[in-house]
Order: sequence, then C-alpha cells, then structure tokens
Amino acid sequence: MFNTTPNLLTVSRVLLVPLIVAILHVDQVWARYLACALFVAAATTDYVDGLLARSWKMQSPFGRWLDPVADKLLVAATVVVLVGFDRAPLLPAIVIVLREITVSGLREYMAEVAVGLPVSRLAKWKTAVQMTAIGFLIVGESGPAWLPVQAIGWWGLWVAALLTLITGWDYLRAGLAHMLERPPRVQPDAARSFGPSP
Repeated sequence: MFNTTPNLLTVSRVLLVPLIVAILHVDQVWARYLACALFVAAATTDYVDGLLARSWKMQSPFGRWLDPVADKLLVAATVVVLVGFDRAPLLPAIVIVLREITVSGLREYMAEVAVGLPVSRLAKWKTAVQMTAIGFLIVGESGPAWLPVQAIGWWGLWVAALLTLITGWDYLRAGLAHMLERPPRVQPDAARSFGPSP
C-alpha cells in the first residue's frame, strides 16, 4: 500500500493539507508565500504520482481511490479557509466544492458497478486553472505591487467555476445515462422473501 513512490506522493499530498490550512491562519507575508509553496508542491504531486504510476506500472486500487480524494481535500480545504478570511469569492467556491462532492459520489457509484468515468481534457484544464487561481489567492495582497495577484486569483477562480459547471454536467450526464440504462438489481434477501419467479 505505502511501498510505492506514487502512493507515497499521494499520501504526502493528504498530509500537506492540514499544514497548509494551519499556515493560512498566520497573517504574515512569509506565511502566505510558504502556504503557496506547499500548495504548489502538493498540486504538483497530483501530476507526478499519476505519471509515475503509469510509467512504472505501479497503479493500485489504493492509489486509484486515494488520488481523487487527496485532490478534493486539498482544493476544498484551501478554498474554504480562503473564503473564511474573505480572500476568495464565495459563489465560485461553493460551485467548485459542490461539484467535487457530486463527482466523488458519482465516481463511487460508477466504481461499484464496474464502470469507469474517464477524466476529460477539459477537466484537466479546469484543474490547472483552479490550482493556479488558488495559488494566486493564497499570496493575495502580499504579492508584488506590479502584479495584480489578488485580481488574477479572483477572476481565475470564476473561470475555474465555469469550467467546473461544464465538466460537472458532462460527468453527471454520463452517469445518469448509465443509471437509466442499467436495470435495477434485486437483493438476494428480497428475492428469497418473495419466493422463486414463476
């Protein structure tokens, strides 16, 4: 479980989340840059662990389960803290968090019925824009005077929210189509209670 580099990178991403959240509560310029650096490092592991797992043929059920969980923890926890300190817009943050929860539930259902839900190219762009925007928002007003860091992060999160709605709808539509096509399962106990079919 923990004896492969990709899985260790994924676990490290989870462990960085509470550290980033704690540092975000420190209202100092150095703390913002440190939190941003840790966030970028955590976001980078999202790309590296998948790349190594595929290249080295080290994909595992544990990694497939934990990788999306780690991503959602990182994004949701960071965005919630930023909104709490009024350093990120509320509405796009709500859209992003709700989408992550919905897609997570959908993936769990699809995995249960042994159907994959592939990541689209647009979803990858959404992730890139989202991570970049959050990084800018973490630094916020502590950025250099010549660069509108806060504004870039603010508008970037709105763009990420728009992409989130589009990709979320694509995933939801694919999931609903499968649910409607799939016949309902009869539980063994229920079948026995009604007796054999005629």
